[in-house]
Amino acid sequence: MRRNLLTAILYTLVTTVLLGIGYPLVITGLAHLMFRDKANGSLIKLDGVIVGSRLIGQTFTGPGYFRSRPSAAGTGYDATASGGSNYGPTSRKLVDRIDGDVQALSAEHPGQPVPIDLVTTSGSGLDPDITPAAAAFQVRQVARARHMSEAEVRVVVSRHTLSRQFGTLGEPRVNVLALNLDLDGKSK
Repeated sequence: MRRNLLTAILYTLVTTVLLGIGYPLVITGLAHLMFRDKANGSLIKLDGVIVGSRLIGQTFTGPGYFRSRPSAAGTGYDATASGGSNYGPTSRKLVDRIDGDVQALSAEHPGQPVPIDLVTTSGSGLDPDITPAAAAFQVRQVARARHMSEAEVRVVVSRHTLSRQFGTLGEPRVNVLALNLDLDGKSK
């Protein structure tokens, strides 16, 4: 019995060190060697300063910028408060907020149907992407504010439109931060 207990304790210690410390260190090291950008959070730097991540949305409010999805994470895109609002489809607060957002966007874009992702939050509240339809919805306003033609803005949007992963996973999407940074470079 004593020998079995000693074997169990030794096996627990060895597997803890190997699988709890060694394996994660090896995998983290390989990730940093093989996928440096992704292993470090897909950070975007501009003139040596981190301006965001490809993985976390940001709030853009200026008229010359594409807007992200609304966020329910903390005060907006707060990664420490990630999560949806947990309001259900019958929640008066949710319905009122969406109605208000639809009315505001409809006033800015008369006659155009408002894409759903511009008025609803994602499950995490941190989604950095919008649908191509949401980007197309905003082209006229962004082009006007930046004194560009709509065709020029559409070219930039198409450059940032990513298709489904492996041709089947997910939906086509546009990363809002990358798109807005590209436009900032275009309009200077």
